[in-house]
Amino acid sequence: MEGSFHHTPSANRLHIGVFGRANSGKSTFLNALTGQEVSIVSEMAGTTTDPVYKAMELHPIGACVLMDTAGFDDEGELGEKRVEKTRLAAQKADIAILFFSMDVLRGAEEFDACDAEELFKEELLWYRMFQERKTPVLLLIGKADKKDVTALRAWLKETTGEDAIAVSAKTGAGMERVREALARKMPENYGNDCITGDMVQKGDLVLLVMPQDIQAPKGRLILPQVQTIRELLEKGCLIMSATAEEMPAALAALSRPPKLIITDSQVFGYVYENKPRESMLTSFSVLFAAYKGDLPYYIEGARRIDALTPHSRVLIAECCTHAPLKEDIGREKLPHMLKKRFGETLVADIVSGTDFPDDLTGYDLIIQCGACMFHRKYVMSRIDRAKRQEIPMTNYGVALAHLTGILDQISLPS
Repeated sequence: MEGSFHHTPSANRLHIGVFGRANSGKSTFLNALTGQEVSIVSEMAGTTTDPVYKAMELHPIGACVLMDTAGFDDEGELGEKRVEKTRLAAQKADIAILFFSMDVLRGAEEFDACDAEELFKEELLWYRMFQERKTPVLLLIGKADKKDVTALRAWLKETTGEDAIAVSAKTGAGMERVREALARKMPENYGNDCITGDMVQKGDLVLLVMPQDIQAPKGRLILPQVQTIRELLEKGCLIMSATAEEMPAALAALSRPPKLIITDSQVFGYVYENKPRESMLTSFSVLFAAYKGDLPYYIEGARRIDALTPHSRVLIAECCTHAPLKEDIGREKLPHMLKKRFGETLVADIVSGTDFPDDLTGYDLIIQCGACMFHRKYVMSRIDRAKRQEIPMTNYGVALAHLTGILDQISLPS
């Protein structure tokens, strides 16, 4: 089966990351902002190690995930690993909160712009990185109860064009302004993306073909199926579900052909051969290719499959971290199909979870899963990395449609 069996409330929530140097007050600020003990706080630098992810409702933002990160100035071998985790969190951030701590000014009596340029060099590097990624950034001046922040705010405005907000977790100053600023920083139309696009509307009949194989634990559906069903219900569609084996009986029971059939990609060929001529056909993975990623780029990448050779190297990236199971689509079925077509010497490397290489130049193709466990910002960061290194990329459903020979016949969301 494609997708995850574990419901996650965070996959489609706005991700807000808090970034800054160690002991700059990030964790204390986050606790003050939420009114909860989200992170452990201490005077000792480096208290936050791995990023802390907290899914919650934050007024007036709504459903979001707050990410508290280790300081990006962490040192030593372990510190480098912590910073790497912070960089990964930065790839996931829909909005970045970047801390400029008054402690960095080292007790200087008067503010000096030249000193600030050097002292806040690392913060400015991270700011420019977020700008390059088109990630909205909110600048905060932390521990603002210790000194007058007027000069620093003016310098930040001149340097970045951003209005920094002075906050104090000790007094609670600035917290309401932060909430209001985060609401303004939200990406336009965030959360309004639609899985099925304009393929169906109220009253349309939709058939879902959902094989229940060894990878689908009893009593549960995978997340893409659950999310798609929920959306179709909200649209007012009529929904019928069946396994591949029961698909003929399901069609016979209907008074009219379904407007759309959505199938698990693994049975694309069978469903295509047995569907009514007038019914559109797509798969959960193809829908999620558009919902979470870049469908045109995936289609282009799928067509590059034909250029593979017995000496090619393919990276298969799945987001779930479940233990390998028999007939796993990423670990067994796709590698088998590729090797059957191009030869056993073709190499298929498998990564899972957030293990995705920085250097992709050794690969001829990347095949990404439907990514139901990740939100779109992080998936797009992978796609952008592949594009920069000029490595073709596709996803499970689009690749299987191409390998089955029906990519040009399936329906795509717009």
